[in-house]
Amino acid sequence: MSPAYPFDEAATARAVVDAHGVLVEWNEGARRLLGWAPEEVLSKPAANLLVDGAQVALPEEHRSNGTLTLRHRDGHAVTVWVLAHHRTPQEGGDWLLVTPLEADVPRAGTDPLDRARLVQSPCAIAIYDDRLRLHSINDAMAHALGVPGERVLGLRISEIGGRPQSAAIEEQMLGVLRTGRGHDVKNYVPMDGEGRVHAWLARMSPITDEGGQVHGVCVAAHDFTEQYRARQRLQLVNEASMRIGTTLDVTRTAQELADVCVPSLADFVSVDLVDPPGNGGELPIGPLTVPAALRRVAHRSVRPGHPDSVVPAGQCEVYPAASPQGASLLSGQPIVVARASGDLEKWLAWHPELSRRVALLGIHAIMSVPVRARGVTLGVAVFTRFEQPAPFTPDDVLLAEEVTARAAVCIDNARRYSRERETALALQRSLLPRTLARTAAVQAASRYLPAAR
Repeated sequence: MSPAYPFDEAATARAVVDAHGVLVEWNEGARRLLGWAPEEVLSKPAANLLVDGAQVALPEEHRSNGTLTLRHRDGHAVTVWVLAHHRTPQEGGDWLLVTPLEADVPRAGTDPLDRARLVQSPCAIAIYDDRLRLHSINDAMAHALGVPGERVLGLRISEIGGRPQSAAIEEQMLGVLRTGRGHDVKNYVPMDGEGRVHAWLARMSPITDEGGQVHGVCVAAHDFTEQYRARQRLQLVNEASMRIGTTLDVTRTAQELADVCVPSLADFVSVDLVDPPGNGGELPIGPLTVPAALRRVAHRSVRPGHPDSVVPAGQCEVYPAASPQGASLLSGQPIVVARASGDLEKWLAWHPELSRRVALLGIHAIMSVPVRARGVTLGVAVFTRFEQPAPFTPDDVLLAEEVTARAAVCIDNARRYSRERETALALQRSLLPRTLARTAAVQAASRYLPAAR
């Protein structure tokens, strides 16, 4: 027992196996299941408990489940279903193995938990008893948890989820059990293999009998991931509108674009622009021709020192049509390449050093978005992911286009201002006299003063 869970924990058989397959924890429930005392199994290979001495194969996923045939202390075989959680390095990096022992405990026919019926609805519902162990679950909740519903009966939610968020939800459930008052909790957890965060609203309510005594907790989970992601995108667009274009400086504006998008949208962002034409000329309308020579104006990385950048700030690089930058400049549309689709190496074949750096840093997704304003292509912004495990989605592409378009207008305004300022300065200098008369008694000077009216 513990203050966080003041009930008998022996209703679950729990064991912890380290990265070398050695047992490091063994609770009373595990002793009840297999008969072995802790001192008999701890610090010994977990494979010793498998029938026929089979090896323990630890999966690579965060969580997995399956059936194991184990050896009881008296020699007979025990077949059990086991749920395994891979803990994070902060939690020890080992494996927690759990299996319920009291999933089929008979209850009275008037049990309030049995009267709390689970309907066939898209709402995920689970019923927990007065010890916060799973009593019943519907298909929607089993699908949300990613486990077979009939197997996890009798487990605690912290044993089913295996994440710090699950333990936090269990604490809230304990409060509902003690106070008899409902409670809502928002939970943000990675729920798929790509590491995308899913947002859930867990609505907890007490289950009472006719006398008002609390016998359990009902948890109804509502997925609001799409609303959560839409709010994040809107927040980034709003932030971009406030932070991009604070000055009429091209370099500063490009840097603001990179700063806003890291780390909200990408782990590394670079902005390459076309050098302005000489003699006050303007860039042509429409997409650029390739190969295109672009100058690195700004970049930003989640890592200090920008180790992800192959091109230093201020250097010019020529991008061919076979590069993501060249393809997006030529088409005028965003280009997304990913390692998962197998086309990342093909797109980087033109630059061996960049290909080597991409492999070294673990970059798995690149998105190239043309910087265009008023029909003119000013350059390209490249978004890269290596720490965020999820690839770029169509919504990410739309978001990158929206933010880049806002920055493009500001960059174009800064360029137009710079060009007009240079023109005005040249005009002013041309109006000043080239030489002034020199006299012994008078010191002459000249300046340009525009008329007020």
